[in-house]
Amino acid sequence: MEGRMNLNIGENLLDALLGYLAVFIGLSLLMCVVIIVGKIMVAKMKKPVVIPVAEVPVKAPVPEAPKPLAPGSAGEVKLYDTDPRDAAMIMAIVADKLGKPLNELRFVSIKEVK
Repeated sequence: MEGRMNLNIGENLLDALLGYLAVFIGLSLLMCVVIIVGKIMVAKMKKPVVIPVAEVPVKAPVPEAPKPLAPGSAGEVKLYDTDPRDAAMIMAIVADKLGKPLNELRFVSIKEVK
C-alpha cells in the first residue's frame, strides 16, 4: 500500500474540474477550426461569375409575325450523371420558361450538380 496516496475531496474535485476544462477547451478549438474551414470552402464555391455586357443601344421591340414551328429535333444531348427522364423534364421546363418550342432549342449537354 505504499504506492497509493489518499486525496481528499477538494483535490479530487479540482482534478476532475481541470480534466473537464481541458476537454471543453479542446472541443471548442476543434469547433472553431471546423467552422473556419467550412467558411473557406463555401467562399471558394461562391466565387462571382463576371459576364461582360456589351454596350448595345436599346431599340424598341418590333412586333414580329409568329414563326412557324421548326421540324425535327435539334441534335444530340450528352447526359452526365443524369437520368434521361430528368433531362427531358429539364428541357421541357426550359422551353416553357423561354416560351419557345422544344424543337427550336439546342441542348448540348446536361450535367447533374451534386
